This record gives sequence, C-alpha cells and structure tokens, in this order.
Amino acid sequence: MTSTFSAVSALCPAQLGTLVVIAWKGEHPDDERDMPFLLAYSLGDGEGGPDAVTAAARQLLDEVGLPVGSEYVDVVQEGGPPITLVVEDGRPGQEVVLTMPHLSARCAVSPEWLTAARGHGHVYFLFASRPWPKAAPGVPVSEGELRDFVGDEAVLSSAAHCLLPVRQLQG
Repeated sequence: MTSTFSAVSALCPAQLGTLVVIAWKGEHPDDERDMPFLLAYSLGDGEGGPDAVTAAARQLLDEVGLPVGSEYVDVVQEGGPPITLVVEDGRPGQEVVLTMPHLSARCAVSPEWLTAARGHGHVYFLFASRPWPKAAPGVPVSEGELRDFVGDEAVLSSAAHCLLPVRQLQG
C-alpha cells in the first residue's frame, strides 16, 4: 500500500523527488506479536539524481531531529521530534496520515495493520535516506523485495528509525 506526498521546506523539494510511504506488518522479535511498520523513501528521481536525494533526505531528517543510524527515537516520549500518525476511519478503506515538518502523507493500510497498530499503540517508522527506485506507486512490491530493501544493512544504517504513537481521529 503506497501513497505519494509532497515536500515543502527550506530544502530544495525537487532534490527529494517522488517520496513514497508503504505500510506492512511483521512479527516483533521481542514478543512475537504483529508489529506495524511504516516506511518513507524516495524513488531517487529528484533533481540532481540519487546522490542529491540522499543528501536532501539526510538534511531533512537532521532538521526534523531524527538521527540517521540503527538506533531509534521514541516519539511516544515527551519532547520527541514533531511527527504524528493519525488513523482516519470511516472512509472507504482505511488510511493513516503521517505528518512531520515539511511533509504530509496518506497511506492506505490493511485491517490487520490497524489491529497491530492499535495493539501496540505505536508503529515502527523508518525514513530511508537511500532511494528505492523499483518500488514506485502502483507497482506491486513483493514481500521478498520489501524484506531485501529494509533488511539491507546499508539501508538500515542510513535510515532514521522511530516509534510513532498512533492517534485516532475523533469523529
């Protein structure tokens, strides 16, 4: 499930290119329950090519206060980076809205993903600074392709990682 979103910032948005968000769930290694994941990445089609995309993504993450590396930031705690994730029920299908400085994205999610998100109260969010040009909106991504990308040590060590609390829109 993917969604594109736009970037507006002091950064040159054209350098970020097409940004995509994808949601999936997988077994949490500590408690063997389903864990909801959310991944943001660029297709690498930004002005200046993939290297400029990586530099722009790192600049954005730095401005937002998300360090790059394998350690995660717990946004659930007070004083974390200003990032929110809101579940929008009641629409045909269900979506989450990810908002952070300079960016806003909608992403369709499965009922199973929502159940896992509500069960944990948070999702594991990764913002990859490395582009993933094969995973374009509307093009199916296999479980193996997703696992290969997010399991790649070079991707993990150059991404920002955080736990985001799940908020529900009151309607």
